[in-house]
Amino acid sequence: MKIDWEVYGLDLDTPLRISRSVMSRRDAVRVVVTHDGLQGHGEVVTSVYYRLDVEAITSLLSRLRPVLADAGSPETALDVLHADTAIPAGVRAAVDAALHDLLGLRGDVPVHALAGVPHWHDTPTAYTIGITTPEDAAARAAALTGRGFSVLKVKAGADPERDVAVVAAVRAAAPDTRLVLDPNGGWSPDEAVRVVERISAAGVVLDAVEQPIPPGDPDALAWVRKRCPAPLVADEDAATVADVRRLAGAVDGVNVKLAKCGGLRPALEIIAAAREGGLDVMLGCLVASSLGIAPAVHLAGHARWADLDGHLLLAHDPWSGLGGEDGILRLSGVPGLGVVRR
Repeated sequence: MKIDWEVYGLDLDTPLRISRSVMSRRDAVRVVVTHDGLQGHGEVVTSVYYRLDVEAITSLLSRLRPVLADAGSPETALDVLHADTAIPAGVRAAVDAALHDLLGLRGDVPVHALAGVPHWHDTPTAYTIGITTPEDAAARAAALTGRGFSVLKVKAGADPERDVAVVAAVRAAAPDTRLVLDPNGGWSPDEAVRVVERISAAGVVLDAVEQPIPPGDPDALAWVRKRCPAPLVADEDAATVADVRRLAGAVDGVNVKLAKCGGLRPALEIIAAAREGGLDVMLGCLVASSLGIAPAVHLAGHARWADLDGHLLLAHDPWSGLGGEDGILRLSGVPGLGVVRR
């Protein structure tokens, strides 16, 4: 089994501002695993938050090269890959995706069939509106609903007053959309309760509030949840099965990101733990190409919320095969991940 890679840049169509950063570009590394004449593909993107740059990613892939060479099958390679928890989750997720792509190609089935979703259905995805002015947010919301989007995610957390004004402007411009509010941990517990109460008092119903406070304090999340009129979803606080089990009863749902948990195999374990704990699942992503987003799209049948718009935020996506430009994700049904290079 052979592993290779290629580095390319991904420019965003519009810079994306969240509570902790602004991004206009990132690099991506395409991972290619070759076995028995078949090639599986995956992608990992650079991330300051996850401390991954191109040098770190390629160094880790070089470390995996002899390990995977000794694996006799994709199944064995997956076992070896996920036994090495010292490999950062984003890199493991890319190799995991390439191996699942291989398994799908070998078995002549799409990856979702391997992931417990035998019949995949077209799925609405949220589209992210970054931190901006109320006027700009309203214009973007109107344009997005005009394209067909029925779910919008509004970034918040920089200024509570502006957050309230932005949500009101988005609701006025897009009165029939489902709204998810995501402060990326930018509020204190008191601020979270006050902001959401003000939004609710203005007659705006939120579909979910995602990680309103900094990660690391599940008790504080539970305190917010008791006072929050919208479903509360943990993101940064929910990276592992153990995290999800601790969060049962403290939140309403968890955001499962493959780059955060390490790929399809651990994601399925987390989804099972969420179900056991009575928690709903949101599928999230980083800004990435269709290749990087595809594995999570194959899991959409397990989720209440799909926030899988990373490829839609790009000025040019080097891969295709997921749709989403009109707010609806669509898979081709071909074996493997089902994406192709443009």
